[in-house]
Amino acid sequence: MVAAVAPFVDTSISKTVNVPADYPYADFQGLYFTAWKSALKGLATYRPNAVLGAVLSVDAAASTPPQLVAVDGANQRLRVERLPAPVLASLRWPSRPDFPGGNPAWSYMIQYPHGEFSLFVGELPAEASPESGLFARNLPFEVWVNGAEQPRGFAAMAKTLSMDMRANDPAWLRLKLDALATVSEERSFEMPMPPHGEPRLFPGVVAATAAVIRWRCEQLGALQEGGPTPVIDAMFSRDEPRTGTSGTLAWAVDVSNPASGEAFSVTLKEVQLPAGDGGFVTRPCAIGFSGNYPRALDGLARLLSLDMRVLDPAWVGMKLRKLLNVGEPLGHFMAPVPGERRQQLWPSTVAYIARLVIHRYAMLGVLDAAGFPLNAMGILQTPADKQRPGASAPIAGARCPECANPTLIHKDGCEFCTTCGYIGACG
Repeated sequence: MVAAVAPFVDTSISKTVNVPADYPYADFQGLYFTAWKSALKGLATYRPNAVLGAVLSVDAAASTPPQLVAVDGANQRLRVERLPAPVLASLRWPSRPDFPGGNPAWSYMIQYPHGEFSLFVGELPAEASPESGLFARNLPFEVWVNGAEQPRGFAAMAKTLSMDMRANDPAWLRLKLDALATVSEERSFEMPMPPHGEPRLFPGVVAATAAVIRWRCEQLGALQEGGPTPVIDAMFSRDEPRTGTSGTLAWAVDVSNPASGEAFSVTLKEVQLPAGDGGFVTRPCAIGFSGNYPRALDGLARLLSLDMRVLDPAWVGMKLRKLLNVGEPLGHFMAPVPGERRQQLWPSTVAYIARLVIHRYAMLGVLDAAGFPLNAMGILQTPADKQRPGASAPIAGARCPECANPTLIHKDGCEFCTTCGYIGACG
């Protein structure tokens, strides 16, 4: 690095090479020899020892669970004082594999009190997997449902769970299926379970579907114990943070879909996380619904709540962007665009919920209006072919009345916030 930059520096330059305590002497000596061959006039090295300590180190306490403390005052929120150490390797989240010749899929008929529908688990052929020498069976990589009698909102839940199957973290997939297994609905029912059709009692269709998916994943060996857990390690809280008796602040918005007769509220519970400047940043940690809404959306809420507690906001941003194009027959409706004084046609209730949540993240300065993180944390690695469309960095300006960030500028004759997309007075 110094050899590349030094010819263009006319005053001074410094670079310290940190080496471990057990670094071989021959290699240590070779650092200076390489610097001399590169025509450098000096080189700084540092080897940790018991007297001086280490410049770069990992605190053993950083791997302990984060501590939640109560925050007093009128504007109280849950607060996390310590964050987990970030994972060392980037987590890959590629899109759906492309098979020109098709791919196998396992199917099962889900039978519940209001009808039946087909469940499909798409599988990655072992011979097409980079780890084909380690697996003798296919690997599940997606799940979807089909049928006119499927519960509303089930397609969005399946799409979200499919991305978890491609996370290369069996413990994370088990955590997601555990969360779905306890979703209760109006009444319980019995459903035959594979492989022999024994009846089993379930609290709802979400829990029944999750049990079938778990059975198939176990048959394929996709839920094995052990191995790396990159997503689990990147969570700032595995369980939902709990409030005290005095409660805490949350963000809520009403949703009304006249096409489907739904009217309910979306609530985001929020928590304060330590920021790099010594302060705190507010992040949603759970989502819930109340009112007249499809009960299958409770399953989607369980999945998204876990996604929100992954330290890198790029993870939940990816999940929310995938939901923006979820359509529903006869479920499209007109609704206001979050942060703007206009309305547009939305393909489904789920798509509108995803846009509302992205808008809240943008108000907090965590994601931009398109759902991409403003500050990448390096835990996730964005695929090279998935460039952010029309992305631009926030521009300094006046304080925005919507998100309170100092990024309100004049664009096309109107006030425009480059953080949350708010449009104010024009003229």
